[in-house]
Amino acid sequence: RLDLIKYTINKNNYKKYLEIGCHNNEVFNYIEIEKIGVDPVSGGNYKATSDDFFNKNKLNFDCIFIDGLHEYKQVKKDITNSIKFLNKNGIIILHDCLPPSISHQRVPRTRYTWNGDVWKAIVEARTWQHVNTHTILSDQGLGIIKKEENSSILDLKCNSFENLKYKFFYENYPKIMRTITFDECLKII
Repeated sequence: RLDLIKYTINKNNYKKYLEIGCHNNEVFNYIEIEKIGVDPVSGGNYKATSDDFFNKNKLNFDCIFIDGLHEYKQVKKDITNSIKFLNKNGIIILHDCLPPSISHQRVPRTRYTWNGDVWKAIVEARTWQHVNTHTILSDQGLGIIKKEENSSILDLKCNSFENLKYKFFYENYPKIMRTITFDECLKII
């Protein structure tokens, strides 16, 4: 994730970075442009929840990294709010999009290594016309969202993305997550 974020910033000459969820500044400390890191517990430079931050925010960003609360409802809110404050040609990157097992995605959290159900928010974003979404097969799944017309809308009839089951994810993840390799990602960012 750090390599991808730094590469994206350098390639696109980005100037402003936002990080949601800065656990111990594992990524945040290595970003060398103007930055805000939002975390209510550990890390960053803005101590609050992402909801509180977005309610007060007036700034736009070129690159936004979402690695906060790994629960569908919160991730969806973080994506929606991030899109509002994303500069033209900006990018949103999300971590933990490809849970390797049902226990890794179980909500509420039941294990130390945990991805949550971030994948459900990615699946929903794939159905939106105003963003283009991919998932990189790297680092537990890195979601990429760009504010541009969706070139491959996921046609999924779903009344409740929150109620999607891990079995559905497991059997369909290449299609529903629009998976790409790291090298393929470098061409589209």
